[in-house]
Formats: sequence, structure tokens, C-alpha cells
Amino acid sequence: MIKTIAFDADDTLWHNEPIFLHAKEKYQRLLAGYHDESWTERHLDEAESRNIQHFGYGIKGFTLSMIETACDLTEGRITGNEIREIIGFAREMLASPIDLLDGVRETIEELAANYSLMVITKGDLFDQEAKLARSGIGDHFAKVEIVSSKVKATYKGILERNGIVAGEFVMVGNSLRSDILPVLEIGSRAVYIPYKTEWFHEKVSEEEMREHEFATLESIAEMPAWLAKVSMG
Repeated sequence: MIKTIAFDADDTLWHNEPIFLHAKEKYQRLLAGYHDESWTERHLDEAESRNIQHFGYGIKGFTLSMIETACDLTEGRITGNEIREIIGFAREMLASPIDLLDGVRETIEELAANYSLMVITKGDLFDQEAKLARSGIGDHFAKVEIVSSKVKATYKGILERNGIVAGEFVMVGNSLRSDILPVLEIGSRAVYIPYKTEWFHEKVSEEEMREHEFATLESIAEMPAWLAKVSMG
């Protein structure tokens, strides 16, 4: 019997990736005088991947990668005003309104009546706490875990700290790499709800997915029906 349901936050509860894509578009236009957009995007993606271990996930790390990439691609010719513009992109991202995905508010309210709900998300502590507070659904979650990575040991530690039995836990998210595979490895269930876009860093090959079984839903609104089906065996 499932007793605890954990949700990823970005692109599972609210829209997030479009904010980054919009900032990338403005960034590429800013550097258009130095390089074409595809060249800039590729090098920014490389910088992001390289810097995650240093700066972590989230807007602040993304901004530092933008500044580093701008310095590299312009061979130091980037101006102070242009760097100020990049910082402005970050401020706009942080101030973006919280736009819940369809069905999130109603589903979370319904599930909170019968299950213990958690948020397990990666990202900057200050930013993620602020987004949850502004979302209007924060009070429905008994626990919030903001972590630097989502691997098997991360989930195992969370369950142990909170006295949660692996067989009574399910994780819901939009990332196969972060929300699904490591949860299956500890003997829990996982529900995959794909988002309309996928961050390159979270992509999983078909080969990696072989021999793994998990539920895939089109919308979070399908969660109550899925839970009812699971409870019936």
C-alpha cells in the first residue's frame, strides 16, 4: 500500500523549462554579433554540464555558465554592459510567476486528504523554497527536500531519515534520469509524467531503460485513478 507520494517540482508541478529556453533565446541574440545561435547554444550546454558539479542546478549556476561562455566565445571582448544584461536575464528568471501545470492544484488537494505528500527537487535552496511558497500549494506537503542530486543514495537517505518504507513510497516526476531510475533501484514505485520539452542533461537512452518497469501518465490529473488501480492490486 502506498502511503507517501513525492513530487518533483520543476516541470512536474509548475512550468520551468520555458523560462530557461526564453533566457537562452535572449542570450543567443545578445551574442549574435560574435557567433551564430547554434554555436552559442552548444557551448553554453557544454558549460552547464561541466559546471553542475561546481555550481549545482538552478538559475544562479546557469547564469554563471552564461557569463563564462560569453567570456570564452568573445575571447574576453564581452563588455561590462553585456554582462549586466546577462545578470538581468537571471533577475527576470527569478521573478517569473509560478505557473502550475494543468490539474496540479486540484490533484494535490485531493491526494493530500489520503496520503503524506513530499516535494523532492534539485536546485538552489532559496529559489526552490521561494517558488514553493509562491505556488499556493506548499501547505499540502508534509516534507520538502531540496537536494544537490537525485541518485539512489539520495532517495535511500530521504526514506531512512523520514522513516518511510520503500514499498510504501512512490516518486512522481518528469525526468527519467532523476525521478524514475534511481527510485526503482531502491525498490520503490515511480510515475513518469513527461513534460513537453526535455532538458538535455536529463535524457536517457533506450538501452538504459530496458528491464525497467514504471507507470507513464499523460497528466498529473491521472494520479488518483492510477493509485486506485494500484491499491486494488
